Amino acid sequence: MAGLVVLALILITISFREPTSGPLHGVQSAGATVLRPFEVAAERVARPFRDVYGYFAGLVHVKQENEKLKAQVNELRQKALLGESARAQNEEFRKQLKFVDSPLFPSDYNAVNTRIIGWRNEFDERVVIAAGRNAGIHQETPVVTNDGLVGSVTQVSPSAALVTLLTDESSAVQARDQDTGAFGVVRHGEGTGSLIVDRVTKDKLVKEGDVIVTAGTRSKQYPSLFPGNIPIGYVISVGQSDTAPFKQIQIQPFVDFSSLDAVTALITKKKNPQAP
Repeated sequence: MAGLVVLALILITISFREPTSGPLHGVQSAGATVLRPFEVAAERVARPFRDVYGYFAGLVHVKQENEKLKAQVNELRQKALLGESARAQNEEFRKQLKFVDSPLFPSDYNAVNTRIIGWRNEFDERVVIAAGRNAGIHQETPVVTNDGLVGSVTQVSPSAALVTLLTDESSAVQARDQDTGAFGVVRHGEGTGSLIVDRVTKDKLVKEGDVIVTAGTRSKQYPSLFPGNIPIGYVISVGQSDTAPFKQIQIQPFVDFSSLDAVTALITKKKNPQAP
């Protein structure tokens, strides 16, 4: 064994030191040429076995993934059945209680897609849209984009309408935390385009990242102009002090008000029975 190790070290040393045209390299090249057919034959013989192994290994992996997917499908199916059951029960309870609800978004609304044709001025959070009374738009019609709530119509003519944006100081929208159910009022905050959620008491849970949506009508005495569940923005900061009765909540609106181009006016299909 010791002799073989010494011989191997000698051959390695000679191989490194001699030129590529030396006799030892020639022997190596000849040996590789002779053994090449055996390597090719061994590769061809072993390939079917490797393919079979890979096939069965992949089959086992696919079966495992299939079982996981079946479990996920069953879980989702159970949740869907529970949701459908809850929906049916909710409808039945509403019928029994003769519950009066506001129009539902978006099923109870027709969409009027239109373009913004002008801003009142660079300091005014209002825009003019190219659709008006002739298209079914009236005062207090909600206006949205695919991203979320934009504002509401405050003046209307036969062929145009003035929309007051959500970021205007005069705007106020009843809203709720989609994750925790906390209610508040979305208003203009400090700074251009900033929004806050006001009137949220300190005992309510609101976290950064929570999604804020319109609350819809919560009281017959104070009906909301906006249907429920329209996205408004997400919470970026939450604070509270010992003396203030409400939390300080700032949100980032989903709508980019600086680049508005086209909007959608929501025309209700039925008269709001809670409207004054």
